[in-house]
Amino acid sequence: MNTLQDSPKNILTTRARLGEAPCWNSDENLLYWVDIYNHRVHQFNPATGAHQFFDVGEVVGCLAPAGKHRLIMALRSQLAFLDTGNGEVTPIIEIEHIHPDTRFNDGKCDATGRFWFGSVSASEATACLYHYDPNGTLQLLETGLTISNGLGWSPNEDTFYLTDSHCRTIYAYDFDSQSGSLSNRRVFINLTAESFEPDGLTVDQEGCIWSAMWNGWCIIRFDPSGKEMMRVQMPVQRPTSCTFGNSDLRMLYITTASVGLSEVEIQKSFYSGDLFHLPTDVSGLPTYHFRG
Repeated sequence: MNTLQDSPKNILTTRARLGEAPCWNSDENLLYWVDIYNHRVHQFNPATGAHQFFDVGEVVGCLAPAGKHRLIMALRSQLAFLDTGNGEVTPIIEIEHIHPDTRFNDGKCDATGRFWFGSVSASEATACLYHYDPNGTLQLLETGLTISNGLGWSPNEDTFYLTDSHCRTIYAYDFDSQSGSLSNRRVFINLTAESFEPDGLTVDQEGCIWSAMWNGWCIIRFDPSGKEMMRVQMPVQRPTSCTFGNSDLRMLYITTASVGLSEVEIQKSFYSGDLFHLPTDVSGLPTYHFRG
């Protein structure tokens, strides 16, 4: 098992209901993430400690950089741009869900600039995975999911990872970067024996996967074969996702949630909903931008 010299540190009190989908914008040296149920997009400058948020008017599942002072977001049932200069939200495309009690969830961009995003449904096996191309084309990639969650790519971009939290499984697919297509789905990490669920994830330059464990009080690092390497203990019950940031991409930023916790659980997990960071000895992969 690998070890870290430091433990995750609380760096920003936000008390988010459902903090999620952190991404590092290297052009701005800023961290962005969402608070899904409070309809907020957060912006944080680690160098100065400056923090602000934008109210986007509805649930927001994920985001990615999309040019100067602009983000692309997956809202409840549509994609939209957010101008981080003035807070203006501009709709892009409306997407009809298979089941009415469904919203969009985690997502990010691939190296060619496509925006990948999934959905979460109250009805089992009715959630999906999509990508939206810079040319304006929407592609349906996967169906039969329930909680489409943490996703990412291997460093050589030949493998795509996707989490279905409901199934406590992280899948791997063969990925064709030119066409953006997926094939050969297989179980990569099986956590059905655990009491917690895998949530958001990120991939480092060694090809290892860092997955946040909802109700697990930890982040787990898995090697490229899917073997557990290390558990990073968290002081909160519900870590939700993580990403690498700062100039060397060696700082792991971790979002957390407070939603659904009882009063007793909140007392045991007092900093739930706050933002954490953890210095590591490995660099993450860059955050890619939407190129539309």
